[in-house]
Amino acid sequence: MQERDAENAPAVSHSAFEPHPVQGWTPDFIPYVLQEAIDNSYYDELIPVPGPVAIEWSIKLAQKEGLFTEISGGATLAVAIQVAEKADPGSVILCMLPDTGERYLSSPLFAEIAEDMTDEEIELSSSTPGFQMQPA
Repeated sequence: MQERDAENAPAVSHSAFEPHPVQGWTPDFIPYVLQEAIDNSYYDELIPVPGPVAIEWSIKLAQKEGLFTEISGGATLAVAIQVAEKADPGSVILCMLPDTGERYLSSPLFAEIAEDMTDEEIELSSSTPGFQMQPA
């Protein structure tokens, strides 16, 4: 349980806090709105995602789909994939990725991405009308 002050703000770090690479997610406390959701069971299932898996999915989104999101977006998609794998045929699943990855260019998220485009990426960009990328 998170210790709180009179206004329900966290009074101390949560005892179960562990560092993780997901910027923007709860640092070392549980926000009151999340505590209310937990206390009142306003969720169906909690599905943890390890940091490296979240990073892997963020990179896949950027490389394969052209969606530039951050680490929490990768974690969100990882959970959506798990839910979809268990869902009934014809189910509709909404996965929101509400942030962009531009603020995370210097983070571990994009550390392994080469600065130069591959031949395949150059060919793809050249297929877009009005946009021609030339090799360096």
